[in-house]
Amino acid sequence: MRQTRQLLRPAIRLCRSRRACGAGAGGMLWLFDLDNTLHDTSHAIFGQISLGMTAAVCETLGCDEDTANQLRAKYWRRYGATVIGMVQHHGVKAETFLARSHDFDVKPLIRAESHLYAKLSRLPGRKVLLTNAPLHYARQVLRHLGILRCFDSLWGIEQTRIHGAFRPKPSPALIRHVLAREGVPASRAVLVEDTLENLRGARGVRLRTVHVVHPGTPFARGQRGRPHYVDLRVNSIGHLLLQRRPLRAG
Repeated sequence: MRQTRQLLRPAIRLCRSRRACGAGAGGMLWLFDLDNTLHDTSHAIFGQISLGMTAAVCETLGCDEDTANQLRAKYWRRYGATVIGMVQHHGVKAETFLARSHDFDVKPLIRAESHLYAKLSRLPGRKVLLTNAPLHYARQVLRHLGILRCFDSLWGIEQTRIHGAFRPKPSPALIRHVLAREGVPASRAVLVEDTLENLRGARGVRLRTVHVVHPGTPFARGQRGRPHYVDLRVNSIGHLLLQRRPLRAG
């Protein structure tokens, strides 16, 4: 029962100052993705996650690497996350699997744009992390980036369960749930994200959307132009600061 309550918690609330990162100004809620949005995951971390995921499946099911990789691909296509398939089809505890698959030190692997804390500080409004990655990994990355204090709350894959079922991005139900818990209407919220499918889901709930263009994002190759559900395309948080005028709350 205790574990179930923990999984149903809306988010991890952080102790913060309203002065930190401009949290109290602007009247907007910025929902930030993590990987390939706030840092360059494709530089080194994606490879480490892939190895960890395969190893976790092998150890959990006692299978070989080929079988593990086939299952990973199947569950990722069907559910958007390997862990969901492992939970639903193999009775695996999500926290145990995620701890094993992301059991590495991110510090030597992180690459990101410079002065990220200062840039986020200049962005008026509250910041909330919304990622399909596990919470312990997200915390570790934010801490090493020096921007953990910028965020009012953190939503990891563990917090995306709604009525007992996982609803990760791009689920519109998840976006509505997050907005309700954060107490902000869709008209005052923006999703900043590198994955177009997740932005499409957010637009279905009438959020404004920012596409962070990153060549290392899966299926990024061949993307051209700006889809109708994307309000703004940028290549960094610094670029967002310069281009954000169309996103101002009305």
